[in-house]
Amino acid sequence: MVTVLTGNIHDTRKNSDLVKGEQVNGDRNGRSVSSHSEPRTLKRLPSYRSLPPVSGMPHGCTWGLWNRPESKKDELGTLNLLTPSVKAAARAEIQAGISVGINWSMENCQDPHSNRRKPEHRIMELPDWVGHDDEVTMNTQGGSQWDGFRHWAHQPTGLYYNGVTHAEIMDNTKETRNGIDQWTAHGAIVGRGILLDYLSWATERGISYSPIERHPISEKDLEAVARAQGTEFEEGDILLIRSGFVKWHNEASEEERKKGTVNGSEWAGLEGNRESVEWLWNRHFAAVGGDANVFEAWPAKDERYRLHDNLIALFGTPIGEMFNLEELAE
Repeated sequence: MVTVLTGNIHDTRKNSDLVKGEQVNGDRNGRSVSSHSEPRTLKRLPSYRSLPPVSGMPHGCTWGLWNRPESKKDELGTLNLLTPSVKAAARAEIQAGISVGINWSMENCQDPHSNRRKPEHRIMELPDWVGHDDEVTMNTQGGSQWDGFRHWAHQPTGLYYNGVTHAEIMDNTKETRNGIDQWTAHGAIVGRGILLDYLSWATERGISYSPIERHPISEKDLEAVARAQGTEFEEGDILLIRSGFVKWHNEASEEERKKGTVNGSEWAGLEGNRESVEWLWNRHFAAVGGDANVFEAWPAKDERYRLHDNLIALFGTPIGEMFNLEELAE
């Protein structure tokens, strides 16, 4: 399930660190409807090529960038970009006040891949009253979800964001680090979401592909989609990409669905390479996601730039998967 929470926010940067540009008005899809000026930037946030080295890790590792001397190691990653001023700017763009849920219920995916258990829901009657309780057994990867920082490590080193080890996560006597509870304590994932409707853009240009085949989407494609929509990027945006997996699943037969889920091994998504990784960092997204069940084109062709490794483990950027973007794209 996708839940957006509001709460007390601790801003890890002083207001003087922000360079603000003109506010950009937009619709509920984040599509701009006015002129654009310089985006908000953090003076201290280096470009991808200028990121300082981290011992034993490849270039592009951001560990330590958000650490503060007076506290323990950072557990928020790029969610630090969701400052009060960024959220206030997002609020200023609201025009129609229409809410669109993007949760894709877990019962949709009856045959999860990777040997994951499908959800089980049991309704229990209350013994002495007219009422009931619910018991749910589920794998959190069976529907709309955010991949947290404990979900995926940098595979060559086996280390999770900011140096957390696999042994730490598996040892329940250790202090929990990189838990999503830290996201909630920070105010959750609340900000300016932008939808890049790649599926519609590709269809209009005669680009034919299947979401359950390895169809790579480049960062240049996404820039072109943004230009075609009139979408402008701002620092701290929550990027959502519609590549067509949910639409395909909605229209497929039961047997066809199995080919793209439990029996699937290839999916459309953003290509993982040096160019896309550099683009994702330099655009300074707070989080990324989409309707695809892997987000990136799978399997990865270049393990050095596999997006799960680079985004979750090296950047500390949450990846959202299997979001229902159909109504939002209308």
